[in-house]
Formats: sequence, structure tokens, C-alpha cells
Amino acid sequence: MINISETAQSHFAKLLADQAENTKIRVFVVNPGTAQAECGVSYCPEDAVEDTDIHLEFNGFNAVVDAESAPFLGEAEIDFVTDKMGSQLTLKAPNAKAKKLTDDASLEAQIQHMIDTEVNPQLASHGGQVTLVEIADDIAILQFGGGCNGCSMIDVTLKEGIEKEMLAKFPQIKGVKDATDHNPGEHSYY
Repeated sequence: MINISETAQSHFAKLLADQAENTKIRVFVVNPGTAQAECGVSYCPEDAVEDTDIHLEFNGFNAVVDAESAPFLGEAEIDFVTDKMGSQLTLKAPNAKAKKLTDDASLEAQIQHMIDTEVNPQLASHGGQVTLVEIADDIAILQFGGGCNGCSMIDVTLKEGIEKEMLAKFPQIKGVKDATDHNPGEHSYY
């Protein structure tokens, strides 16, 4: 689930030597599966370990992961690097914003995963987001919201950005269509 480098394991073992006996390291994701997902590492005293926690053994210490975070920590890596700027603990969790897909995931799930991990983080900088409504006649029907609703550049975003990326990644679809009502009104973001 989580790969912790030898240098990071050594670093954690040293830190835990100054803590209460049986203190562990907790690795977690706040807001897992969302564009706001943030990963973290903290001390976990023995009385804070929950029955549903997943226990991981490493060289010189044990770590725990809560059940909610676990699906989002697949392929996570923790390292401890030292360079001329000093030492730093790094945590990379490529699946924190969306669960890793299984090999047999449906086309809809694959497209929504791409939207969640690649498209929506870009749209979020403008206060927008998009979701997959359905796939009909090999066309991905999308619904925009937030800052994208009523945006004058939505056609460019749809055709020059999202559609090009989707067609390159998913040859099964023939195009994308916007199902959003972008006419000015109370529903518009701006």
C-alpha cells in the first residue's frame, strides 16, 4: 500500500524513539477522493489506534492507516531527502484525489476518474467543475458547474481541452457534448 524508503524509515524510527512507548505513525488523507485531498503523517499514540485501522510494519516502527484513507493511498511513497537546502520528508500519493481504478473498471468509471484527477483540478482554479452525466451513442455527455456555468469560454474548454484529452485517451468515444444550461440567469455562477 505505502512504500516508505529506508531513509524515511530510519527518520521515523528516530522520531518515535522520543515518543511514548507503542506510539505509531499515522498516514492519512483529508478529503479523500476530492480535488481538495491532502495527505499527511502524524504521531499516533496507542490509545488513538482504532479497531478498523490497517496496521503496517516497517523497520523499527509500525504505521497505521484509517479505513477511509486506505483506498486512496495505493502507490503512495514517503521519502526523507537531504540536499543543500536541508532535510525534508516527502509524501506522494497519486491516488489521493480519486481511488485507483481496477483493471475491469467501466468506461464511465474511467472517464469520471480522468475528470476527477486531470480535468477538475484545472477547472478548480476558476471555481468550476464538470461531471459525466452519461455516455449516449458513443458521446460523453458532461455537466458543468460552479465557475464554468455561464462562462463565455466554455466551448473552448470543452472542445479544445476536454474533448481532445478524452478522445486521445478513450478511442471508444466519438466526442463530448455539454448538457449545461449556460444562458444567463439565477443558475449562472457569475
